[in-house]
Amino acid sequence: MTTLLIFAVIVLAFLVVMRLHRVSDLAAALRGEREELIPEKDNRTSGRLMWVIGAIYLVFFTWVPIHFKSVFLPPPASTQGVWIDAMYHFNWIMLGIVFYATNIALFYFSGKYFHRPGKKAFWYPHNNRLELLWTAIPAMVLIVVIIYGLSVWNKITAAPAPGTMAVEVYAKQFDWTIRYPGKDKQLGATDFRLINGDNPLGIVTGNSVKTRLAELQADLEKAEADLVAQAEVQPQDQLAKMEEHISHIRRQREGIMNLETLMKEDIAVNGGNSTYLHGADDQVTKEFHLPQNVDVELLIRSQDVIHSAYLPHMRAQMNAVPGMVTRIHLVPTITTDSMREVTNNPEFDYILLCNKVCGISHYNMQMPLTVEKPGAFKVWTILLPTFENRAKADEPAPADTVKTQVAAEAKADSTTTEMKQH
Repeated sequence: MTTLLIFAVIVLAFLVVMRLHRVSDLAAALRGEREELIPEKDNRTSGRLMWVIGAIYLVFFTWVPIHFKSVFLPPPASTQGVWIDAMYHFNWIMLGIVFYATNIALFYFSGKYFHRPGKKAFWYPHNNRLELLWTAIPAMVLIVVIIYGLSVWNKITAAPAPGTMAVEVYAKQFDWTIRYPGKDKQLGATDFRLINGDNPLGIVTGNSVKTRLAELQADLEKAEADLVAQAEVQPQDQLAKMEEHISHIRRQREGIMNLETLMKEDIAVNGGNSTYLHGADDQVTKEFHLPQNVDVELLIRSQDVIHSAYLPHMRAQMNAVPGMVTRIHLVPTITTDSMREVTNNPEFDYILLCNKVCGISHYNMQMPLTVEKPGAFKVWTILLPTFENRAKADEPAPADTVKTQVAAEAKADSTTTEMKQH
């Protein structure tokens, strides 16, 4: 209600000023003064008011960022963030100099050279030296800005040192999935054709290939049985759709069989260096943790549309593009607990956002990020199940000897892990 009253008072005050201005015009007309001839006194007053308005404007412009500093982002929480902030401040200083210089000149000259009867502006249409000057100086400044920006960008996207921990950030409408390397410190190969409910990232292992082939075989048998059962009751166009669906399943199965052949050939050629041997111990999770003061390379992928992995507190952002892997590396420098003390906010959390409008629930595509000491991070990763062990844990109880042996090995691995944890 108070806001409404304040708004009403402002509107009424504006209307009063307009009416007073109209009364002044009528009084001038009664005195026989011509409307287009403005007295020098009024022009001088307008000129002085330009100085007052300019001063208020510049003071207000300076006050706003100082007063609302608390709503700005806290200090950068990564080494790359420090570079970004330095470039940001450089640009603001440069723009601030230009802004204050041009606006001071604008208001000063507007107030100084108000209209006086008998005075005419000096006609100065062209000057080659001045044009060269105000073309060359901005061009050189822009060259400096571009070179500075490219140098920072090249440092951020440069290939990390060998042995840098790789973490996959996987985007899809409308959530994130994180994958960490296992004991072998390497992420395994992926293929979109293996994506299913138990393998959301399409990690390629011998078991995941066999599981997907078994699923497709079951789908194929069901589709063929449905076609036979409904051959006499469905119209021809529906039968054609069912046959096309069956052909699609067969093509999928053939593609995965080709992938299986490729995997075996790659393993035969590269041995232990084959990426197809490193997926079994990968750790897939819906939680995002990073160790403090450790260089981490983020491998960013998308399942469906273009997303953008944005870590505002790290000053890091990279597009997630379907069909390709984009990369960015950073070194987190401030733990979540320390940033809570810096911000004086015990509920503070780093956050991973999607910074591309990717669909109707884009606003909700976010994930908390926890930055912790390397020791705490290591303990947390030890507690994460591996891809293969999680898949085995979801399987029904084995019946034959081979399955019993596999289950025993999984149990032994689990016991070893528990002993290490204790």
